[in-house]
Amino acid sequence: MKLYVAVALGLIGGLLLGLVAALSGSPLLLDIAVGIEPIGTAFVNLLKMVVIPLVAAVIFVGVGALGDLKRLGQIGVATLAFFAATSALGVLIGMGIMQLILPLAREAAAQAVAVVAPEAPVLPAPIEFLLSLIPSNPFQVAAKGDLLPLIVFTVLFAAATGALPDKEREQLLSLGNSVTAALIRLVHWILWLAPVGVFALAAPVTARAGWAMLQSLGAFILAVLLGLLVLVGVVFLPAVRFLGGMPVRVFLKAVINPLLIAASTSSTAATVPAMLEAATEQLRLSRPVTSFVIPLGAGIGRMGTALFQGAGIVFLAWLFGIPLPAASIGGAVLATFIVSFTVAGIPAGGVVSLAPALGTVGVPLDGLGVLLGVDRVPDMARTTTNVAGILAAAVVMDRIAGGTDAVPASG
Repeated sequence: MKLYVAVALGLIGGLLLGLVAALSGSPLLLDIAVGIEPIGTAFVNLLKMVVIPLVAAVIFVGVGALGDLKRLGQIGVATLAFFAATSALGVLIGMGIMQLILPLAREAAAQAVAVVAPEAPVLPAPIEFLLSLIPSNPFQVAAKGDLLPLIVFTVLFAAATGALPDKEREQLLSLGNSVTAALIRLVHWILWLAPVGVFALAAPVTARAGWAMLQSLGAFILAVLLGLLVLVGVVFLPAVRFLGGMPVRVFLKAVINPLLIAASTSSTAATVPAMLEAATEQLRLSRPVTSFVIPLGAGIGRMGTALFQGAGIVFLAWLFGIPLPAASIGGAVLATFIVSFTVAGIPAGGVVSLAPALGTVGVPLDGLGVLLGVDRVPDMARTTTNVAGILAAAVVMDRIAGGTDAVPASG
């Protein structure tokens, strides 16, 4: 059985147990539904255990592998800027549309969960927040679980590593790759427990909230799907037309095959061959551009994932009754923006890597288990969106390059 099927069945089983317990009022069923909650807590603790080292390792390898940014050239910098800008827009679109859809969610679900939610943290003033991003002791912030300053340190350290001579850089990156591979293997092991963990997380929440929890999850999925449509229709397609100079109809006809593969595999990496073929054969883009932009995009082009995470922050904050003032939204957007580049290769990375952003706004990580259970449909849609964004970037960069070979080697 596929893992995502098992996780979905675990969620359905937990929702059904909680729903039957809530509707019947049976003390026995209510005791069972609430009594298994520690199992869900243990699953969340396992995820927490691996988040800090995993995020640090993946960011280090991803940024360090770019090498000296000066060597990327005009197209390299423009490509990074395109992915960065569209990812930031994705976070904001996800947050905005989730806010608009929240009235469809049931308040009873939030009330049921908020009973056990911790108090929201006292947010620092803007200057204090900016200063807190610079850790005086990176090991101390890692031990405390303060992921945002740890991310800042890791990005700077990785950038410095990328500027080292080839031999020293490769030694450090080799170590980083080995650590990352081991941590990803550990995540695989933990996720095999996800069906049980998700069952144990969903049952007590639904027992307290009843139908409201099901309706609220439906509102979240709807917000994500609408947001992804907006990202494609308002950002990617206009970029193809006005920045890339290509008719939208021509673009859509050429990219159908990669989009179908992306939807069926939920893997950007698995779609790379189809993207390369579509870019060079159907879109007639220059091979040097496609050989650089598409592999890079497969590694860091996570615009749809960024949107999903933005919506997830707003939804889980609402569910746990955590307010989102401007200062905390800024920190969450920054964390989501950075981490959205690092989810490649991480199982259920779009959900697991939400942890840093949730930590900045004080939202309990228990909500990750609920999102894991409904992740399959959004995962298909956001992977398809990621692929559309990568191909749109290739069209834009081909026009910037003038169809020439003025592109850095793909590595």
